Amino acid sequence: MDVFKILSRGAKKSSSSQAFEFKPAPKVQNPQLYHDKGLKRKRDEQELQFGRDNDEADDPSLDFFASRELKDSKESKEPREPKPASQPVTRQSPKEKHGPETSLLDDDEVRQILRSHRLKFTLLSNHEDQRAKITKSKKKKKEVPKVKAKDAKKVLFPQPLVSFAQLRTTWKLSPRLEENLSHQGYRIPTEVQLGSLPLLIRPEKAVSTTAAAELGVEPGDGIHFLAVAPTGSGKTLAFLIPAINDVLRRRAETTKDHVLETLVVVPTRELAEQITNEGRKLTKNTGVKIVMMKRGMRIPAEGRTETDSDNEESSSENEDDNDSSDEGDISEKDEAKRRTLTKADILITTPLLLGNFLKSRTLPTVRSLILDEGDVLLEQRFLEQTLQIWTACVNPSLRLRCFSATMGAHIEELISDQLSTRNSGNHIIPLVRLVVGLKDTAVPSIDHKLVYCATEQGKLFALRQVLHPQSSSASVPHMNLPILVFTQTIERATALHSELKFDFPVEAGGPSRIAALHSSLSDSARSDIVRKFRSGEIWALVTTDILMRGLDFRGVSGVINYDVPTSAAAYVHRVGRTGRAGGQGIACTLYTNDDIPYLKSIANVISQSEKQAGKTDDEGAPKWLLDSLPKISKEEKKKLKQRGVESRRGNANKITTKSAWERRKENNRREAIASSKKRKLQEHNDDTQEENSKDDEWSGLDD
Repeated sequence: MDVFKILSRGAKKSSSSQAFEFKPAPKVQNPQLYHDKGLKRKRDEQELQFGRDNDEADDPSLDFFASRELKDSKESKEPREPKPASQPVTRQSPKEKHGPETSLLDDDEVRQILRSHRLKFTLLSNHEDQRAKITKSKKKKKEVPKVKAKDAKKVLFPQPLVSFAQLRTTWKLSPRLEENLSHQGYRIPTEVQLGSLPLLIRPEKAVSTTAAAELGVEPGDGIHFLAVAPTGSGKTLAFLIPAINDVLRRRAETTKDHVLETLVVVPTRELAEQITNEGRKLTKNTGVKIVMMKRGMRIPAEGRTETDSDNEESSSENEDDNDSSDEGDISEKDEAKRRTLTKADILITTPLLLGNFLKSRTLPTVRSLILDEGDVLLEQRFLEQTLQIWTACVNPSLRLRCFSATMGAHIEELISDQLSTRNSGNHIIPLVRLVVGLKDTAVPSIDHKLVYCATEQGKLFALRQVLHPQSSSASVPHMNLPILVFTQTIERATALHSELKFDFPVEAGGPSRIAALHSSLSDSARSDIVRKFRSGEIWALVTTDILMRGLDFRGVSGVINYDVPTSAAAYVHRVGRTGRAGGQGIACTLYTNDDIPYLKSIANVISQSEKQAGKTDDEGAPKWLLDSLPKISKEEKKKLKQRGVESRRGNANKITTKSAWERRKENNRREAIASSKKRKLQEHNDDTQEENSKDDEWSGLDD
């Protein structure tokens, strides 16, 4: 039985506790974010044939925040709704399902589907351009006038993926992998999956021969791929499916067991754990081994002697002993395991862990390098380690896959430059970019709210109004639990957690319903908090930007930016923790007088996102705010991105409802007590010294 019900039986529910009743988020049948119905497809029957069942869409086991009793009641009491007549679902026999290959769509159908889902493919580089650069650099040293990037880009129209069942019939996906996808309930692909999967699985078939000849592309050798898609649009599945299929194809051709073929680099440990768990679901009964890299782990690499590796092992083990003191002593069996090589087909890691291991080593067997959240991996914080890993992948057939919700022009230029330096001879691989919707915008299913709070105390009052909706005003949006609250620093996250931990009534779980997560916690503590938040034990999670990228919390109904994000990209990723897979969400940003100079970029993102969702100015687009907000220089933007709002660093502005006069009075009282204790201690020491001196005076002469 649910613990909440046991506690509530012995206590009368107060009016405040009724606001904390847990309400699971409704399920969304169609995970697609965009689909313009005005553009009719010629193959609607083929798409509707593989629609998602209602009983699978309403499966309570997929609800991370539903209680056990709620799941049981859904299975037993609720009658299943009849399937809509507009989307009949037919069960296929194995012969029909894996029968003859489905014919490809013609050019007009491809363009209609891509346009209706707002997918745009751009060829950023091809064979002819690269070869021309190489020959010019070899023949002459004259300066060649640069060609503008807009003039060099060409549009591409590859075959789309209508349904996941097409992966087997048309794109020859592994049968076991296709069964795992079907078992997980995947029926309708999202936009990024619809556009990227055919191009990554069989690029020579996704791009027609005539189009490839016109554009100068040779997709038979594979492609480099860059995808910019909204948060929660299924990017993880878009790069895991081709990676697993490539491993299965290689194992069918050779007799080797486990060879490190794919490398997935992510910015945080929490995201690495999530991708590892999703990958293991897809690789069930396939023999593909997915491993998450940990401290002290050794993987097959070249370019280092055994003596050096042994010395590195001992130093890494000593570091582990110091870092994981809270986990107890490491057993001898664990040490023996660390000395052995960890064999894997797909390795998921953070840049620092793998960079420390590699040093002068190389990874010649890696054929696919995947950068998830690639824009932050190629920023200043992770740039050195990411380029070190990229350089260590020396295989000439290396393919780059870069995915993110935001992608600046300087990141694309950096990727193009790195690829051009690696390309040589006949191994020139084109770079294709996919943009879903408008670039660098938030999900259209999110409602954005900007709430003016004037001061730090006003922000705390506004957050309490969100937690107590019965006393909230019209300016603060109504949110169901669970929610995520983002702060600027670790100190502010800890202080806000301490201030709010008694706001939850005892009958609702009390302080156990709220937690703070940041990088100062141990790995085990962070994993435990994330697990509890997914399972619904924690209802409000206060965190820093450590959780703003990639993590999938499907039950989160709202995100609160307690401190204003440091950039437009940070805002897009923060609010992207809600409204995932087509679900509805609310993003509320609290701002004070100190934040007004930095709101311009955030207001621009909100305006573009609401235009993309088809909303008018009357429905919440802050046009008045855009016209009145001041502009800041690039130097100020850079400083804000590095340090945040300066007034919130240190103890200048504490998170508390007490006024400055009350805090000053309390500090004076505390200082008076401390000085009184110090004075009494000094008097006691003086008396003791005086008594000792008298005893010494009359002690007589020593013999």
